[in-house]
Amino acid sequence: MHRLRVLARQAGASPGLAGAGSLGRRGSSSGQGDLRFSTVAEARAVSGKSRRKILTLQSMNPQVKAVEYAVRGPIVLKAGEIERELQNGIKKPFSEVIKANIGDAHAMGQQPITFLRQVVALCTYPDLLDNPNFPKDAKTRAMRILQGCGGYSLGSYSASQGVNCIREDVASYIERRDGGVPADPDNIYLTTGASDGIASILKILVSGWGKSRSGVMIPIPQYPLYSAAISELDAIQVNYYLDEENCWALDVGELRRALNQAREYCNPNVLCIINPGNPTGQVQSRRCIEDVIHFAWEENLFLLADEVYQDNVYAEDCQFHSFKKVLYEMGPEYSSNVELASFHSTSKGYMGECGYRGGYMEVVNLHPEIKEQLVKMLSVRLCPPVSGQAAMDVVVNPPGPEEESYEQFIREKNTVLSSLAKKAKLTEELFNQVPGLQCNPLQGAMYAFPRIFLPPRAIAAAKDLGMAADMFYCMRLLEETGICVVPGSGFGQKEGTYHFRMTILPPADKLKVLLEKVNAFHLRFLDEHA
Repeated sequence: MHRLRVLARQAGASPGLAGAGSLGRRGSSSGQGDLRFSTVAEARAVSGKSRRKILTLQSMNPQVKAVEYAVRGPIVLKAGEIERELQNGIKKPFSEVIKANIGDAHAMGQQPITFLRQVVALCTYPDLLDNPNFPKDAKTRAMRILQGCGGYSLGSYSASQGVNCIREDVASYIERRDGGVPADPDNIYLTTGASDGIASILKILVSGWGKSRSGVMIPIPQYPLYSAAISELDAIQVNYYLDEENCWALDVGELRRALNQAREYCNPNVLCIINPGNPTGQVQSRRCIEDVIHFAWEENLFLLADEVYQDNVYAEDCQFHSFKKVLYEMGPEYSSNVELASFHSTSKGYMGECGYRGGYMEVVNLHPEIKEQLVKMLSVRLCPPVSGQAAMDVVVNPPGPEEESYEQFIREKNTVLSSLAKKAKLTEELFNQVPGLQCNPLQGAMYAFPRIFLPPRAIAAAKDLGMAADMFYCMRLLEETGICVVPGSGFGQKEGTYHFRMTILPPADKLKVLLEKVNAFHLRFLDEHA
């Protein structure tokens, strides 16, 4: 009744004139009777008008429409469609879809780290603190985290920057990792995975219009989070190309070329680095990092260092160096001036806890007034998931050698990382055995990004279908083998080259079969289009 009266009032009717269950229109002064409708639908039918949609592709935010995210793009939708067909009994040349498109460790069979899960379980259900099956060191960490939470509960909001004691643990971790370089908890921001931190800092960096609009320099190939965030913010994407012929090395000469060219049409003020690389798997040398920091200092650029794969280094001649550590070792001229935001996450490394959405960013040399603005902006989303913050705490505060969980923790951690190192080597070796496939050494991270040499007939066939050539290749691979990988065009690549990205996370025996299937498909594909 109330709803009908509101509708009547909106139509200009007097509630007193509209009878119960009807909509009315006030009569004219000439004494003509009221025009009444028994239902809203009847009123619409008489008027002949239907309410138009407010939100359409034409009216929606064009920046959102411009966003693309290849890792979960069209080929993944096709993979889901094929999975449903298999479930409905439709016969295929394969029995399952293998989703090698995304770095989701636990979905690929990697086992969780026991200590991490114990601490988060204790935080989630504190009654377990009395359970003798949980080790004392896990209980100690859980109690410390809960004491930092409102009402001793993960269910309460935290401060927008994150739980204070967890930020203190992050700062201590950074100091240990970087050999004593100081870290201030007040410069630590806990985030909903690294992605949230990256998007947040970009949001506060982007400004200007026309030629003064912020330009964001990103590596090509890149992780599509960057191009998506740049599109959403209507900023200017500035590509610099990694050197595939030199194991995807970063060359400062290429940075300078990209910067100078971009200054003709925008204001490049941000430089993004992914180390170890995604999708390319390279690990930057200390000398390279020094060169990049000097370039940022010289050209007045804000540095973003995506370091979520810092535990994933496999090549014997490679070592992870944090940008923060190198920045401070270069002396006060750099360490007091270069603005740097670096990022880490629970999702990768040896943990693989993607679903907890835990992460942090450390921001150094930020102007105090900007720090206030950043905290204000982060406060709008209240706080990152507190369970994810608890998971991040275990990553930065693992068991020490004197604690009872240490041996099991180290054994599980080393098992994951040594397995990934073997799979990185296996992937490189098997891909390089096949004509028309070329794979650089997988020095770190958890992906291969092999180059595929496609014959002209395959490129022409893709063009006839309105597809990128590597999308055509990957779609055929999915349809014929059930293997889902992401075309290189979703990450960016030099004109005239073609690639795909696949994760090395499946168990070793399954990965070997997957690689052999890809190789066999590739040879058939070359024969068909020779």
